[in-house]
Amino acid sequence: MYQKVGLKSRIVIFGCGYVGGELAHSCLERGWQVTALTRNKNKADSLLKSGVETVVADLHSTDWHKKISTEQDYLVNCVGAAEPSINGYINSYRMGMKSILKWTEQANSSFDALLFTSSTSVYPQTDGSFVSEESNHMGISERGKVLLDAEDLCRKASVARFKRRFVLRFAGLYGPGRHLLINQIMAGKKIRGSGKRILNLLHQKDAVDAILACLDSDNPEISGTYNVADDRHASRAEIVEWVAKRLDLKNPGFVEIEQPGHPDRRVVSENIREIFNWKPKFPGFEVGYEDLLATL
Repeated sequence: MYQKVGLKSRIVIFGCGYVGGELAHSCLERGWQVTALTRNKNKADSLLKSGVETVVADLHSTDWHKKISTEQDYLVNCVGAAEPSINGYINSYRMGMKSILKWTEQANSSFDALLFTSSTSVYPQTDGSFVSEESNHMGISERGKVLLDAEDLCRKASVARFKRRFVLRFAGLYGPGRHLLINQIMAGKKIRGSGKRILNLLHQKDAVDAILACLDSDNPEISGTYNVADDRHASRAEIVEWVAKRLDLKNPGFVEIEQPGHPDRRVVSENIREIFNWKPKFPGFEVGYEDLLATL
């Protein structure tokens, strides 16, 4: 990634969890002025010590509207659901995006970019097929519909207020502190579900780089929705077998009993690669997990 000469450098990150927190640190390294909104006071305290201006609040509320200046260049909404229930999704995603848009009505000038990090879970395909940004969402869950609503709010945000609008659909995130399969293999118990199901993965650092690639581009014609995933479409069984051998542990195997309709697809992310010249530093699970195993 690079920083253009003269690039404006004021960013608000709404939701500073796994991706947002790492994004905040990357922006600080660039010398940007970073403001973060988070529900987690401990996270806020940690970010504050590193030089991030922090506000503790629920995104869907209006409590924070007067606490964050609208004199900003970039707005990145990478909030996670407050809870896995449908109400948790509605509050965090749909109402959260509406709260951001309401707050921007106070601004005296336009913003350079609005970016929302969504998820490839909006693709409900169950047949192992390849899916692109044009693939359908028929049969999507209620929670998935809420994500699509939030995406739509982002894409349709005022052109006069936002020069560019991006929706990034992230594949399954993994990286430091998030490696469930490794934990399950080390526990030695059979893993729930089918080993044949495809896992679409994205390393935390690659997710942050994808966000910055979008913000760095100054072309207003490239607003849109982009899938973001690594180069591999490995099955859960393939990943577990590789990790088990690498750790010299017995492969625990899978229960192989799974509820019908569980998503099983191969996410294609060629558009973000071609348009933004983005490519993952961790192109496959082997590289990503090798990096993780070295730290355990």
